[in-house]
Amino acid sequence: MAADFHRPTRFPPALFDGFIGGDDPARLNRAAHDTAAALLARVRANPDPEIVARLTAYTDLHGIDAIAELWAGSSAKSLPGALWRIYLLRTLIGQDAEALSLAYRRGAEVSHTIDQVVAGAASPTGPEEVRELADRVLHGVFTGDFAVALERAAAFARVSAAGFTSLADDADATDAAHPERSGALTRRALRLTELADELGACARLWRRDALD
Repeated sequence: MAADFHRPTRFPPALFDGFIGGDDPARLNRAAHDTAAALLARVRANPDPEIVARLTAYTDLHGIDAIAELWAGSSAKSLPGALWRIYLLRTLIGQDAEALSLAYRRGAEVSHTIDQVVAGAASPTGPEEVRELADRVLHGVFTGDFAVALERAAAFARVSAAGFTSLADDADATDAAHPERSGALTRRALRLTELADELGACARLWRRDALD
C-alpha cells in the first residue's frame, strides 16, 4: 500500500478485492482498521498541503459513499469509526449549512457550557462559517492533535443538538398543527448528541493510545 500513498485520495480497487461485498465480516473489519491506520499515519508523518487539501475535499469529489464503503460499518469507538463520523459531520454541514448554522447559533444562546469555545466557529456563525469550521476540523485530523480535532467536532455537534432541541420546542409551541416538524428537529438533535458522544469517546481513547 505504501506505493500508493502519493495519491491518497484514490484507493486502488485491488486493495479491497475480497473485502467489499465479501462474506467475512472479520476481514472487512480488519480492512477498515488497516486502511484507516495507514492513511492517518502516512499523511500525519508527511502532511503535504496538497494531499491534505485533497483528503479534506475527498467526499466533495467522490461522494460520501466512497468513505462509507471503507469505514461506515466499523465500531463507533474505533479509528475507522472516528474518521467516518468526521467525514459524515462535514458532509451533513455541507449539505445543509443553513440549518446547521441556525441550530449552532441557537445552541450557543441556550447552552451553558464551553462547547462553543471548544468548537471554535467564527462569530457571527453563518453557513460559510460552519463550512469553514468543518474543513478546519478535518484538516486538523491530518495535521494537528487528532484528539483535539475529535473534541472540536463533538463540541460542534453538542451545540447544534442543543439548538435543534430548542427549535423543536419552538415548533411545538407555535406549529401544533404540524407536529412532524418538531419531531424531525428532535431526531436531528438526538442524532447529533449521539455523534458527539461517539466522537468524544474516540478522543478519550486516542489520548490513552487505545483507539484502534
